[in-house]
Amino acid sequence: MKPTFRFPNVRYLLSACALALSLQPMAQAAETAPAEVHLDYAYYSPVSLVLKHFGFLEKALPQTKVSWVLSQGSNRSLEYLNSGGVDFASSASLAAVLSRANGSPIKSVYVYSRAEWTALVVRKDSPYKTVADLKGEKIAATKGTDPYLFTLRSLQQAGLSKDDVELVHLQHPDGRTALEKGDVDAWAGLDPHMAASEIQAGSRLLYRNTHFNSYGVVSVTETYAKEHPQTIETVLSAYEKARDWAVKNPDELAQLLASESGLPLEVAKLQLSRTDLSSPQLTAKDVIASKAAAPILVSEELVRRGVNVDQVIDQLIDTGFKETVARQ
Repeated sequence: MKPTFRFPNVRYLLSACALALSLQPMAQAAETAPAEVHLDYAYYSPVSLVLKHFGFLEKALPQTKVSWVLSQGSNRSLEYLNSGGVDFASSASLAAVLSRANGSPIKSVYVYSRAEWTALVVRKDSPYKTVADLKGEKIAATKGTDPYLFTLRSLQQAGLSKDDVELVHLQHPDGRTALEKGDVDAWAGLDPHMAASEIQAGSRLLYRNTHFNSYGVVSVTETYAKEHPQTIETVLSAYEKARDWAVKNPDELAQLLASESGLPLEVAKLQLSRTDLSSPQLTAKDVIASKAAAPILVSEELVRRGVNVDQVIDQLIDTGFKETVARQ
């Protein structure tokens, strides 16, 4: 008996060919590295100082110009990001939530530290003992930053609102100066300025709460995330090299922080004693933590009316790059 030969299903062949042709460009396509990458660095982000100092990113992107901008606080960092001044911005996570909730299409992709970097600070001779004692007094805080949100949450826990005090909007270094000169009664501090004020002026931390400190994130715009995912992976890989060095070389890290910030070594060491660099991946736990802090943004009318802050947080925190971080 002759073997029976069956022609393959023509429709199946055509579908298979079409699929292969459609996948081929995707398999071959590689993102073209941008001509320039702009990042910020900040004294409240020691890992960014390491990244800049050793040139890990410049080595990873030899054909790309890497530019650096100093951020004095989360508000400045996010302003730079939204204006196109930087492609990667270092801010507190709640500040990023606030920015996204008010219309900035940004994504947080990395945790540069989990630090207790803010507290309410008073002068060494201050009569105040509790947050409630600050009713009717002046508090310096940088609006749109973690210390500002820390202040609001602290006031709320003490049964006060922002209307019960006079909030003086000053950048972090100016807030320290105002406190030490006696122009304000308290200051929502931020390291390393807070640590410097403790050591150099004897300032006292009136109120601390690690749960009211949000973690530090690196954010990009949604457009950048869509157009340059491979560049983001390269940047995060470089960040991971910097973080690994920072964890393994604490004394050298303190010296670098002191050198960059112009502050004494003991100040840098105090700041780093309150800084956790061990957990750089964004996870579902970070989403939950951010949502726990969200009600203050609504109750204090810091976001536009009708905004679903929980949804904003889901859109903001991008855990898609955690495998990149885990591979390092």
